[in-house]
Amino acid sequence: MPDTLKILLLIFAMAGITYLIRMIPTVFLRKKIKSTYLKSLLYYIPYAVLSAMTFPAIFYATGDTLSAVIGTAVALIVAVFRLSLIIVALLACAAVFIVIII
Repeated sequence: MPDTLKILLLIFAMAGITYLIRMIPTVFLRKKIKSTYLKSLLYYIPYAVLSAMTFPAIFYATGDTLSAVIGTAVALIVAVFRLSLIIVALLACAAVFIVIII
């Protein structure tokens, strides 16, 4: 099978799976969700998934565990003060850069 055909089949498979994931809740959950537990669970799922994808990448991006830990700590501390995302990212990058230089 040519590579182009494989790539097209993979794209169509991913598109179908993505469509099903979005379509199934729409079809089966027509009533308003009343459970506060389920509402809070659904509210926090995107944050949990984003964290699960981001944190491993943070610790392997620099190649140095100490700089990654310090950068993460700086980002978390700055984020507590509710500064903008770009400021948090820039300060974390600066902290990693300083640790690597020293």
